[in-house]
Amino acid sequence: MMGTWINIATVLVGGSLGLLFGARLPERARQTVFHGLGVFTLLLGVAMFLDSQNPIRVLLALLLGGLIGEALHIEDRLASLGAWFERRFTSGSAAGTSSRFVQGFLTASLLFCVGPMTILGSIQDGLTGDYQILATKATMDGFAALAFASTMGIGVLFSVVVILLYQGGLTLLAAQLQGVFSEAMLAELNGAGGVLLVALALSSLLEVRPIRVGNLLPALVIAPLLAWLGLG
Repeated sequence: MMGTWINIATVLVGGSLGLLFGARLPERARQTVFHGLGVFTLLLGVAMFLDSQNPIRVLLALLLGGLIGEALHIEDRLASLGAWFERRFTSGSAAGTSSRFVQGFLTASLLFCVGPMTILGSIQDGLTGDYQILATKATMDGFAALAFASTMGIGVLFSVVVILLYQGGLTLLAAQLQGVFSEAMLAELNGAGGVLLVALALSSLLEVRPIRVGNLLPALVIAPLLAWLGLG
C-alpha cells in the first residue's frame, strides 16, 4: 500500500498548489496546459489500446460494460458522491461551482485510476512490495493535479478517496491473486483502459463531446475475464 499512500500525498500537494497559485496563471496559459494534458492522455490511451492482443475482446468488454454501467448508473453515482463531498466539506458555494466541483472530482478520479501504471503498479506493489511504478505515477499525478485544480477547483483533491479505494483495493487484491493474472489478461485490461482514456480525453479534457466514461468502467473487469475464458 506504500505506493498508494505516496500517490495520495502527491495529489494533495499538487492540487493544493494549484488552488493556491493556479489563479495567478494567465487563462491562456492554463488552457494550453489543460489541452496539453488532454492530448497526452489521448495518445497514452491509443498506446494502451495497442497493447491489446485481441481487440474484439476489448470491443465486447466495452459493449457489455457500457450496458452494465448504464444499468447501474455508475456515472450518476460518482457524480452524486462528488456532490456529497461538496455539500459536506464546502459552504457558501456560488452558482456554477457545483458542476465544476463534480467535473473536477470525476475527471481526476478517472484519469488517476484508469491508466496502465495504476494496474501494473498496483499488481507489482501487491505481489512483491515494489512500489517504484506507483511512485513514478504519483509524480505525474501530482503535476496533473496542480493543473486540474487550477481550473476545476477543490473537487480534484477529493479524488484521493477514489485512489485509496480503487488503487489501494487493487494492491490488496493483487496480493490474493498470485498466479491468476496472465499476460493475456493484463494486455486486454490495458486495451480497455486505453479506450477509456481516449474517451476521457475527448469528453472532459478536450471537450469534443460529452461521453459517460464512468459507465464504461465495468469493461476493466470484463476484458481480462474474457481473456481468462478464452472468448472473443
